[in-house]
Amino acid sequence: MTAAEGEPGRTPDVARTVFGDRLAAAERFAEMLREHGVQRGLIGPREVDRIWERHLLNSAVLAELLPPNCRVVDVGSGAGLPGIPIAIARPDLELTLLEPMARRVAWLQEVSTEIGLDIEVVRGRAEEGPVRERLSGQDVVTARAVAPMARLAKWCLPLLRPDGKLLALKGSTAAEELERDAAAIQAAGGGRAEVVSCGDGVLEVPTTVVVVERAARSHPGAGSPRTTSGRRRDGGRRTRKDR
Repeated sequence: MTAAEGEPGRTPDVARTVFGDRLAAAERFAEMLREHGVQRGLIGPREVDRIWERHLLNSAVLAELLPPNCRVVDVGSGAGLPGIPIAIARPDLELTLLEPMARRVAWLQEVSTEIGLDIEVVRGRAEEGPVRERLSGQDVVTARAVAPMARLAKWCLPLLRPDGKLLALKGSTAAEELERDAAAIQAAGGGRAEVVSCGDGVLEVPTTVVVVERAARSHPGAGSPRTTSGRRRDGGRRTRKDR
């Protein structure tokens, strides 16, 4: 059975492949979204019956691109996507959810407590000075449905260490958007850029991701974005007790 099949609300078989022994936490998050997501303005009414394939699985497979034990900030986390599914699938990560809206920050904190996630929730915007100072030097920044690549690069690349990566979940026009915004990405400090897919052979519809490296020297001319396709898997698990 694929993620798109079965009764509404039923856990798809592929979820065990993606979440492994942490499936129960993913099921609880799905239940919370189903019960409160529409009422609290986190998801649309038509998305209730597609929570697994449209939100949880689509987000969690991004973990394929994350090295073990890295520092990650999910910008504009909203309902917790892709950050919470990633945190469930990869407890080894040092993950921060960044969200400007107070009601959504409250939601993220509730989910974190309910599921027992070792993550940090920060209220703010990526472009704000204090946020950049507090969260600079990240290995990876993720974003889903936040902004076009030109603005996203300007906001997110300063949070990364040199050679760190911005992972932006996009749709079928990702390559066109990357080509259109290539100059703006480079001007913001972007280097090599490509479009990759995650969840190939696992999801019925793989997740499309634009990957942009922060250039070692963040200034215009530091790199030349190009569009390719590829896929990488990284594993690793650890439980952090230091925060």
